[in-house]
Amino acid sequence: MTGGPLTARHVPVLMRECIAALDPAPGDVMVDATFGAGGYSRMLLDAGATVHAFDRDPDAISAGREWPETRENPPRLVLHARRFSEMVDALAEAGLDKVDGVAMDIGVSSMQLDQAGRGFAFSQDGPLDMRMSQEGESAADFLNTASDEAIANVLYLYGEERQSRRVARAIVAARPLTTTGDLARVVRKALGYHAGTPKDPATRSFQAIRIHVNAELDELTEGLSAAEKVLREGGRLAVVSFHSLEDRIVKRFLRDASVSGGGSRHLPEAEARPPVFTAVSKAVRPSEKEVNDNPRARSATLRYAVRTAAPAREAA
Repeated sequence: MTGGPLTARHVPVLMRECIAALDPAPGDVMVDATFGAGGYSRMLLDAGATVHAFDRDPDAISAGREWPETRENPPRLVLHARRFSEMVDALAEAGLDKVDGVAMDIGVSSMQLDQAGRGFAFSQDGPLDMRMSQEGESAADFLNTASDEAIANVLYLYGEERQSRRVARAIVAARPLTTTGDLARVVRKALGYHAGTPKDPATRSFQAIRIHVNAELDELTEGLSAAEKVLREGGRLAVVSFHSLEDRIVKRFLRDASVSGGGSRHLPEAEARPPVFTAVSKAVRPSEKEVNDNPRARSATLRYAVRTAAPAREAA
């Protein structure tokens, strides 16, 4: 390991399987769409690839600038302080049209969860923030100004919270909320949580609010489309997701992209188009050992595929 040391806590889930799916070779140009602590980038660099890494979190980009590969001539690690949905424009600005692989590790990073001041988790009390980019509307801004109906919709759609209306009414009644502890206590009280319950019911609400604040599902949809545009023929896409909403989007995207006609059964035969992805994998799950070593891995799913020569779809 020549730079960017990783702690065991920050080793990405399913990393070995993801790197195997990407099959990097010396001279390849790869995209790490979710740089985080740099786990994928480290493995891709060690395989001899050049990596263009994206992250909207300024803390991740700042840490990445300490890596020696950013100072090589030309640099083998190029950092982009941007959303991964912007990779088409960002790579074009760097003089690139196509790349050999794209890795995506969706959702919040361990670094963000571990920092109480970022407000992503309720394991430690901190400001009710949850912004990956550290800009724009925070979780507190949303919860302290939105209607109970708007809050309930977010909890139901993104957290699959069956009692979303009850929780939303409790949040509005308790305003203003300023810390993660405030929110966790309100949710637990609304749902009748008792110590010793296997899963803290606040987990669903925190997930939903974080997804909303960061527009994560829209970002994933747009990022997959961008990856389709930048991958060369034979290029590989590998995506690790952590809950059913994300995996559903990835699975649908790859299904639609791997059939003739771009996924529509209603196109006339004359308009049918060849598939843009092939060799689509089945869902890959972490091993029992990995789950035991890292409980966060329990819900992870990897899906991957290989780009064909077909033109990218206009609205992938």
